[in-house]
Amino acid sequence: MVDGDTVELADGRLVRYIGIDAPEVRRREGAGWVEDPEPMGREAADFNRRLVEGKPVRLEYDVQTHDRFGRLLAYVYVSASAEGGSPPDGHEVMANVELLRAGLAQPLTIPPNARHAERFRALAEAARRDRRGLWKKD
Repeated sequence: MVDGDTVELADGRLVRYIGIDAPEVRRREGAGWVEDPEPMGREAADFNRRLVEGKPVRLEYDVQTHDRFGRLLAYVYVSASAEGGSPPDGHEVMANVELLRAGLAQPLTIPPNARHAERFRALAEAARRDRRGLWKKD
C-alpha cells in the first residue's frame, strides 16, 4: 500500500488510480520523502488499505496506461477475498469510486483518461453535499 490513490501490487508494480486525487501522506524533500500528511491523508490511505490490501484486484485501463513516473494508470476493482469481508463474495467494487463516495478523494480528470469522469464528478458532489470525508463539519 502506498497512499489513498496509489497501490503497490504483489509483484511490486505501482498503480495510480485514474480520475481521482486523494490527500497526500508524505511529500518529497530533496532526494527522499518525509511524512507530512495533508488533512484527511491518513484517513484516505487507511481506507484504501482496508479496501484493497490482500484482496484480488482487477485493473481496467483507459487510453494512457502509464504516467510520467512509470506507474500504471488504472481503475482498480477489488474482489471479495477468500476470507470474506467487503465486498460480498462474487462481487467487486471500484476502489476509485469508493474513495470518492467516502469523500476521501476529489475527481482529477487528465485527458485522454476520462472514461468515468462524469460519474466521478457526481460522486464527489454527493460526498460534498452530504459532508463526508474532506467536507465533514467539525
